Amino acid sequence: SLPLLVAILYKESMVWSFLVPLLIAALVGGGLMLLCKPQNRKIYARDGFVIVALAWVLVSLIGSIPFYMGGAVSSFVDAFFETVSGFTTTGASILTEIESLPRGILFWRSSTHWLGGMGILVLALALFPSIGERAQNLMAAESPGPTSEKLTSRISTSSKILYVIYMILTVLMVGALLCTGMNLYDSVVNTLATAGTGGFSVLNNSIAGYNNLAAEVVITVFTALFGINFTVFFMLITRQFTKAFRNTEFVVYLSVILISIGLVATNVYSIYQSFGQALRHASFNVVTVITTTGFSSTDFATWPQFSQLILVGLMIIGACAGSTGGGIKVSRMILLGKAVTREVRRMITPKRISVIKMNGKPIPESTITNTAVFGMLYFLIAVGAMLIISIDNFDFLTNTTSVISCLSNIGPALGSVAGPTGNYNAFSDLSKIVLSLCMIIGRLEIFPLVVLCYPAAWKGTVAKK
Repeated sequence: SLPLLVAILYKESMVWSFLVPLLIAALVGGGLMLLCKPQNRKIYARDGFVIVALAWVLVSLIGSIPFYMGGAVSSFVDAFFETVSGFTTTGASILTEIESLPRGILFWRSSTHWLGGMGILVLALALFPSIGERAQNLMAAESPGPTSEKLTSRISTSSKILYVIYMILTVLMVGALLCTGMNLYDSVVNTLATAGTGGFSVLNNSIAGYNNLAAEVVITVFTALFGINFTVFFMLITRQFTKAFRNTEFVVYLSVILISIGLVATNVYSIYQSFGQALRHASFNVVTVITTTGFSSTDFATWPQFSQLILVGLMIIGACAGSTGGGIKVSRMILLGKAVTREVRRMITPKRISVIKMNGKPIPESTITNTAVFGMLYFLIAVGAMLIISIDNFDFLTNTTSVISCLSNIGPALGSVAGPTGNYNAFSDLSKIVLSLCMIIGRLEIFPLVVLCYPAAWKGTVAKK
């Protein structure tokens, strides 16, 4: 693996920390291939949810080994938390000292963001076309958003296109950061963290540690780009310019960002020496929060309550569906808004027949129901997690925003503990496990983990589509 090569390149004595998980992954994968030979290889919706949920938990467990064996953390719970945070592109960390860690470990830490950003199983579909055409439900279960849209008629081809776009943007960002004076290693690791909208930094003070305005501008622009639905990029590549720029979610996403930047910059102007400096920090942190990247250029936990409330709202909204960002997603918020508007109109004119549309296309009622259920489950899971971690007796703001941050895959929270300049190390092991599950639930968008806990999912009968 690349982290192993980085460790060898920098002459770090931690080769086995990467070889052991590689061997375990090979043994587990090979063993499952030998033992599991079902007669019916069709992957149904139920199967897709279960496979995706189990795969993410298993990959996170194996991915924890380098952190634990390499000595970066002292307990496996901490290693699991850090790995889950990486793969789910959350960026929440329990590490109190980052800059002293081996470069191989830091490279692996950032690599987990890149791998998890587009989806671990989506990558498998791109690499192994033979399983793609019977695994549509895998992509549907792992891809973020209320609907799973294929770019082409073949799942494997769609997966390849997504990853080609992903890699092109990644390479462009590495080049752009090099032009700002950042060295190659830092350019690569920061790009990996940005591409997956994760936010793991190799500096204790995150991006603020570079004190590089040009680098902040590059990261802000590319973070915003990675928060856009990749279908929009495909439209631009295929010269469907009008369709791309009139995409409802894209327009709303950009509008929310620009309005939020304006409001926050105006509100925090008195804290900084000039409006330009306020605009700089407002732009960077608004973009990294709504895309759930979690980089920070300043301690926004010290901002006025108005700006903090805007950031909490952006945490919940999140980025676009079909991007590498987290949160509830802009498209779901649009659908919920349209559904509320339709119900109000029905109360006024009961006989009125109204169909909810997005981008000129009617949205199935099943998608509207799915979106409403998602919102309710998000709320219930958040409240349940807040109750459990409140046992640690931290303040209300810390408990609330820590859960929202993990469930929306953002990373930094507000409050005195897990803010932009803090970390999650002070939480108990129980809270870290709960927050780790929140990260996985948020990244897989709730339903795979809910299905995994449902007894019918484990019955031997084959579920129908």
